[in-house]
Amino acid sequence: MAPTCVPDAIAEANRAIREFMAARIGRPLWPEEQDEYEQLLTAWAAAVHRNAGG
Repeated sequence: MAPTCVPDAIAEANRAIREFMAARIGRPLWPEEQDEYEQLLTAWAAAVHRNAGG
């Protein structure tokens, strides 16, 4: 069974991504927004990696 508790860093990164995308719903990202989105994804992936591997 998957854990139900998500570490704070992962939850915060996920929240930031959701807010970012919700503010831009219904249209493609502009180039500078794509860069910001990729930075948010990188932060999320780093948090997941830290949690998984220590």
